[in-house]
Parts: sequence; structure tokens; C-alpha cells
Amino acid sequence: MSKKIRKKSSKTVTPKPVRPTTAGRAKPARKAAPSSKPAAGEKPRARPAASLPGPQASELAEGSRAPSFTLPRDGGAHVSLADFIGRKLVIFFYPRANTPGCTREAMDFSRLANGFADSGTTVLGVSADPVKTQESFRAKHKLTVPLISDEKHEMLEAYGAWGEKSMYGKAFLGVLRTTVLVAPDGRIARIWRKVRVDGHAEEVLAAARDL
Repeated sequence: MSKKIRKKSSKTVTPKPVRPTTAGRAKPARKAAPSSKPAAGEKPRARPAASLPGPQASELAEGSRAPSFTLPRDGGAHVSLADFIGRKLVIFFYPRANTPGCTREAMDFSRLANGFADSGTTVLGVSADPVKTQESFRAKHKLTVPLISDEKHEMLEAYGAWGEKSMYGKAFLGVLRTTVLVAPDGRIARIWRKVRVDGHAEEVLAAARDL
């Protein structure tokens, strides 16, 4: 019985290319999302400036009429600009109650309260802190300066004390440390921006006496 011999095919088979394996390779690390929070001690009540189309600091000019306001203060009462017509008025805007710089500034203005009173000048402190925080701040440090709460930033914006800030490379919206001296006729006599706390209250008192 004869066996049939099968002829081998003359076709050549091309081997498929082998894909390089990813085993053993380290995946590139994902970059961490940048933090939207500034360093401790001055935390704004807002999201990062890049994601928030809020207003920047306005250019309130010396000689212009002071923007009107009516806001709650510590103790439950309300304060309006109209309450001080005919008197000189100092308004210092501070970033946050109970932080080191703001505490020193509020204590300095309180320490000079008699000097401001003798010059016919009333002093108000303003921040975005709620009323209860202002009350505890005043009681803790025995402050004599009335503290106003502007949680909606309306007065802060009107006086150019709310805008973009940066800390350790992070941008955010917050209170810009600013002081305004209002003349008895209701016009802005002096504006101090980017305030440095040391010696500031004394400088403002000198300006109030000269007005």
C-alpha cells in the first residue's frame, strides 16, 4: 500500500512583530493639582482668583466722595457712613481677625483711641469675618475699636480693599490691608494701600490731627 507524500507549501510565513511589553516600566507620575488655599494665618473666604470672575480692587481716589455703607458691627448694632458726617473717620480694613498682623493693628488703633478722640476722629475696623468672630476678637484682645462685618464684600469692594492677592505662588481673592481717612465733608482725605502694620496707627493719627 503506497503512501501519498504531501508536498510542503512554498509559502513563507512572516512572523508578527512583537509589541514591547510595558511590564517593569514605571508609569509617569501625575502632577498634583495646585492647592487653592493660601498659607495658614490668612485664609480668604473665596475660591482661587483664576476660577472666580470676581471684581479686583477698585481705584478709589483721594478727593472723591466716600462710598456709603450700612453694615452690622460687634454687639448687634449697625453702622452707616451717615453716622459720621461732620466728623473725621478712619476705616482700617484688615484680612482676618485673630491673625498676628491684624491683631497688632487693631491693638495699635485701640491703644491710640484717646489721641484719635482728641482729634475729633472715629476709628472703625472692617473685615469679612462674621459678627460673632468680630465680637470674640474684640473681647479677647480688649479692643476699643468698633469692628464691622462685611461678609458680602460690598464695602470692601467699594473702598478698593478687596482684590487679588498671592502667597507662596498661589493667587486668591481676599481683603487687601488698606486704611482710609475720611474728612468731615465725607470726602476721602488719605488712602494707605499695602499697609505695613508697624508704626501705621501712629502715622494715621498724625494725618488725622493735620486734617
